[in-house]
Amino acid sequence: MIGYYIIAGIIFLVSWYVSRKLKSKFKEYSKIHLQNGMSGKEIAEKMLADNGITDVQVISVPGQLTDHYDPTKKTVNLSEPVYMQRNAAAAAVAAHECGHAVQHATAYSWLKLRSTIVPAVSVSSKLSNFVIMAGIILFATGSAFGSWIFGIGILLFAVTTAFAFITLPVEFDASKRALVWLETNNMVTPQEHDGAKDALKWAARTYVVAALGSLATLLYFISVFLGSRD
Repeated sequence: MIGYYIIAGIIFLVSWYVSRKLKSKFKEYSKIHLQNGMSGKEIAEKMLADNGITDVQVISVPGQLTDHYDPTKKTVNLSEPVYMQRNAAAAAVAAHECGHAVQHATAYSWLKLRSTIVPAVSVSSKLSNFVIMAGIILFATGSAFGSWIFGIGILLFAVTTAFAFITLPVEFDASKRALVWLETNNMVTPQEHDGAKDALKWAARTYVVAALGSLATLLYFISVFLGSRD
């Protein structure tokens, strides 16, 4: 288990660094006020309207960096600072979340795939670690069922890893849609666009770190499983 703790420690440190950098970037670009004077809410509503989307509501939710698009309720949920503020960071986040709404409206294939496996991921994410630990403990006690349970746990964990990688094209595409729309519709100045682009780049890196961390953990479990069968 020492190897697992080393991997977990490395993942934690990298995630902490990226998260800290993301917060500092958003703080920095929150100081770049939009020349058009529009709030995050207004940016979101205009992007939806420009894409012919009339059945999605833009609402405010508590917290910071809690922004997300809910395809089941058809709501673009913006954190309070993003909803109200009028800066490059708010514009970037608002447009990005609307990018997901555009994906939904146009039946973007990667978003459809991610939505399809959400129920399976919900179950596997809750059970995988418990099943893996149970398998390791049973194997250590000499139980014949230990390796089978361990293998099932690995399969469950693999589902969450696959989900993490499927999420990457969804997030990158939403950012691309956001930045193209902001630029082609003259919603931001070149300086504001650069700030929005950099903020979204660091936001995307949180998903990349999560996916790579999940893959590293999965490969470690697989190596332990294969070693236990020798």
